Amino acid sequence: MNISSYEDLLNAANAQPEPQRMLFVFTQAELPGDHTKDQQEQFKARQGGTLTPVMCVDKLASERSSFAALVDESRQTGTEWDIAFVACMSGKPGVATGSDEAEQPLKTMVQSIKDGNISNYLAFNRDGELVQLKAS
Repeated sequence: MNISSYEDLLNAANAQPEPQRMLFVFTQAELPGDHTKDQQEQFKARQGGTLTPVMCVDKLASERSSFAALVDESRQTGTEWDIAFVACMSGKPGVATGSDEAEQPLKTMVQSIKDGNISNYLAFNRDGELVQLKAS
């Protein structure tokens, strides 16, 4: 299945034989502290910078929460973010994993993003658009 939207991701997750728990890491775009003038120009053009994890959450795919609902929920935290990375975690046949079981995978996901290893995740901007990012 070709995933080109958040709705496509939900449909793909819910089509899996095992229940899926969706893992979200929200990141904020920042300019590195030791940035160059070139990096600053790229950042202003929204073509560079670093993505720093600022919060994470897990949800069952079966909850079918829209991306707009996810954004509204995140507003309640007061934490600003620019890009949300998403991954899915399979449960056991007929049994979804619990939030407690998602804690370590979320920590691993946060560390991967900090290290610039983002190729295993889908990335969405605040408008719910799927975006392609390059790690450099």
